[in-house]
Amino acid sequence: MILENGLVRTMDASLPRAAALAIAGDRIAGGVGTHEWALPTPDRVDLGGRCVMPAFTDSHVHFPSWSLAQRQVRLEGAAGLDEALDRVRAYEPTGEWIRGTGWRDAAWAERPTAAALDTVTGATPTALWAKDYHSLWLNTAALARARGDLEVEGGVVERDERGEPTGILREEAAWTFRERHTLASEDEYVEATRAGIRLAHSRGVAAVHDKDGWLGSPGIFGRIHAREGLTMRVWQSLPHERLAELEALGLRPGLGDDFLRLGYLKAFMDGTLGSRTAWMLDGSGVAITSGEQLQEVIRAGARAGWPVAVHAIGDRANREALDAFEATRAEWQPLGLRQRIEHAQCVAPEDLARFAALDVACSVQFVHAPSDRDLAERFWSDRLEGTYAFRSLWDSGAVVANGSDAPVEELDPLAGVRAGVLRTLDERPSWRADESLTVEQALLASTVTPAWLAGDERRRGKLLPGFLADLVVLSRDPLESPVDELDAVEVVATMVGGRWVHNPPPW
Repeated sequence: MILENGLVRTMDASLPRAAALAIAGDRIAGGVGTHEWALPTPDRVDLGGRCVMPAFTDSHVHFPSWSLAQRQVRLEGAAGLDEALDRVRAYEPTGEWIRGTGWRDAAWAERPTAAALDTVTGATPTALWAKDYHSLWLNTAALARARGDLEVEGGVVERDERGEPTGILREEAAWTFRERHTLASEDEYVEATRAGIRLAHSRGVAAVHDKDGWLGSPGIFGRIHAREGLTMRVWQSLPHERLAELEALGLRPGLGDDFLRLGYLKAFMDGTLGSRTAWMLDGSGVAITSGEQLQEVIRAGARAGWPVAVHAIGDRANREALDAFEATRAEWQPLGLRQRIEHAQCVAPEDLARFAALDVACSVQFVHAPSDRDLAERFWSDRLEGTYAFRSLWDSGAVVANGSDAPVEELDPLAGVRAGVLRTLDERPSWRADESLTVEQALLASTVTPAWLAGDERRRGKLLPGFLADLVVLSRDPLESPVDELDAVEVVATMVGGRWVHNPPPW
């Protein structure tokens, strides 16, 4: 196949653009940049002046959870309790539970409670995740399922003046309740994930770094892969708590194939900004894992060959994570493990340069900056210098990868690129515009860097001879578009491994 009459952005500095692209099988063929192809009677695709670049990788996504959320109550953007309740009232449940996601109550005049939820759900058990997936809003029928067994280490159960649960669980209390009572069946997840893959392809996504290891998502993806073959490349995380089990089963990092591969361990240092559980230097927040505990996780991972991805939101959580990587560096760096901190939303300014100095990558979400701006100004007004400091991290030499954190935000790489460049989602001016990235930097963080993190930098992330033919056709060249017109750049088609997985030509 030859794609011609357009612009090819290879995302490689040595050959940044080409006039056409040749594909043989699942690979980019030789001769990129010239029309002299040594291929027999190839199919020719007229790009019509469109732009081709490497397909996107989402470096941080809870893919089965995001897929399932497409079928649940959606509370994103609800301006207050009444609007949230109206949306729940209008939802028609298809099973025993009403499930939903997306509420954020920081600016609500009234707080969410079980009693309020009862008015629209009655006796149907209901569980609604906050936008950040670190808080769970339950009605009375759902609370009754726990039979009072709500308290767990690392969790928060909100209670009223009488000591009764209000209906809000945070951190480990929320996750434990989900595991015990509200988790959808694997069949539900498989069906939703299958549809989610199609939706992701329509947004130019060819690969993900999945964070839903706690769901058994290797099993979810594995079922799809065994039945019809995955069309999206999945680099799978697993909870560090399962390391002994992984070793007993003989499972090692890298096990799998080009479409489903075990990758890394996931650990949590703290909660989130939205749930007010981020671990801060002022002592506030929730410490899920101590620095000493994380050192042991990193050491155990290194002995078995696993890199570690550490969720860290607050400035104390990020410092503790960096300290742990520094204390264990002699044990993991000689192995070439590509360690990473997820989110890095609030970093003490003096810690920003430590990511590059320690060879610890930043797996961030550009869209979080404009999405969280009001919360950050409200709760972190005295420490904004190191908050969502993407440009400072990039300029320091840190490896920066971009993801969506879907379903916390929407899985949409082009929206993420716009957020990284414009630092706004609406008509308001850019928020902390000094931390804006260039379009090229935002694209590199969504293509090249994720491939490097997964150890695939010689096969993916660029359109060069011998690389896998994972590409996206865009309506126009984002690198030549004025930044205020980036929203006009649209996904036309997506190819994975030489096969069109969304909107094959002609267009």
